[in-house]
Amino acid sequence: MGAKITLKTKDDGSEFGAWRATPDDARRGGLVVLHAIWGVTPHIRELCDELAGQGYEAIAPDLLHRFGPGFPEVNIDPAMQALRSSYGEAAGWGADLMGEVQAAIDALEPPVFAMGFCFGGTVAWLAACRCEGLSAVSCFYGGGIADHRDETPRRPTILHFGKTDPLIPLSEVEAIEAAHPDLPIWLYDAGHAFVAPGENHRPDAARLAMLRTLQLFQRSAGPRAEA
Repeated sequence: MGAKITLKTKDDGSEFGAWRATPDDARRGGLVVLHAIWGVTPHIRELCDELAGQGYEAIAPDLLHRFGPGFPEVNIDPAMQALRSSYGEAAGWGADLMGEVQAAIDALEPPVFAMGFCFGGTVAWLAACRCEGLSAVSCFYGGGIADHRDETPRRPTILHFGKTDPLIPLSEVEAIEAAHPDLPIWLYDAGHAFVAPGENHRPDAARLAMLRTLQLFQRSAGPRAEA
């Protein structure tokens, strides 16, 4: 269903790849899918295709294109973890990637939503605070959100965390809650990356988090999408 496309940033005209999947039937809106540190993996591409089947025109931009290839053939490659982490650090752990996110938003007709996972969850939070043209945002286990809790989303945003996530202690989640007491923050009986395939995958938590995400998008779509 999906295919690779090329996008371009407005700030410096850099071209980069993205995966785009379009709905066959009625369109609910556009959706920017922000990948984990591993890149636009088979899981991310399949997720875009699945979301297109639910009516969303989904685009997953290669956020770290400036540092290395971002369309791996495997979902997780532990041998690449240190290298991919160095890419994330070089990109300010997402803070320097708003040009790529904005390019993906601008490539979609409104309403446009965003969701992100792990590294992409932090990018999604920053996009909710900094980017233009989004209607709602869902952040899945963004490890850097606590570091940016002084920023405030400018559109409806929800966060998802695992109660036993060793990478995001509950103290950080509590710090986010203290800074944003009205922000919906959902905790699941899961660890890190519970949506992604692998040993940490928790189907029940993944389904519930995605249901809450799509409900948010539906509520935030506005009259145009409802019509």
